[in-house]
Amino acid sequence: MRLLWPAVLVLATSCGVTEGGTLPVVTGTFGARPIVAIPRGKPGRMPRVAVLSTGSGRRTMPGDVVLADVEIRHWSDNKPHLNTYDTNQPATIIFDGRHVPDTWRQALIGQAAGSRVLLVGTAAEALGPDMEPDGVDPAETLVVVFDILGGYPPDARLVGRPLPAVPADLTPTTPPRTLIGGSGAEVRAGAKVVVQYVAAAWPERTAVDSSYRRGGPSAFTLVPGAVPPGWLTGLLGQRVGGRVAIGSPTSGPPMGTGEPMLYVVDILDSV
Repeated sequence: MRLLWPAVLVLATSCGVTEGGTLPVVTGTFGARPIVAIPRGKPGRMPRVAVLSTGSGRRTMPGDVVLADVEIRHWSDNKPHLNTYDTNQPATIIFDGRHVPDTWRQALIGQAAGSRVLLVGTAAEALGPDMEPDGVDPAETLVVVFDILGGYPPDARLVGRPLPAVPADLTPTTPPRTLIGGSGAEVRAGAKVVVQYVAAAWPERTAVDSSYRRGGPSAFTLVPGAVPPGWLTGLLGQRVGGRVAIGSPTSGPPMGTGEPMLYVVDILDSV
């Protein structure tokens, strides 16, 4: 992501006309890819944030890792630029004071989990961390819709439990094993799960990936092709607050290229 300058935002509470210009109309349910209607009016000169619906979960806080599904469209022709709904990989936004534009901070911090938020601004203001412009003029207006799954401390972990470690007898063909039983919501097929995890290569058993190294919790959708194959069987039916050891004959996306892997996964939330 290129350098993004801070901007003063015009805040709105619903779709419609404000001093800054006309806002798009966004329909659809939280968690499903939004339907965006771009009005004929001009977008306005200032970036704007509108809370379209308010969730009932914990409010995100400064310093949180915020997990959200994101839809980005071009104002000029309503063509899609990027979305995480089709990839089944929600965005991980790490608010570490360096990488996140001020517009995203205004849109995401202080919002309740389960909220849908709209951002309208130029590409230079609206593209998030690590998002390449891909030929987009920095002055072109973009429309961004966030479905906020939640905010979590970077070191979020199972309360009172040590950091996860791969069991000495775990192999890629070992059936999934519950190390700590959870007492929260049950993880179901197609759910978005928020996890901290450690991944170790086989047969070396050395850690090659970890959400802790990446900066905090990550969210994954439990569907084929979006997580390692072993996760589909290993996490289904588990409960939030649990820890699971999983061997997987192939690593699968998005964390590898097909080698056998060993995982320990802490389930922090399920949406």
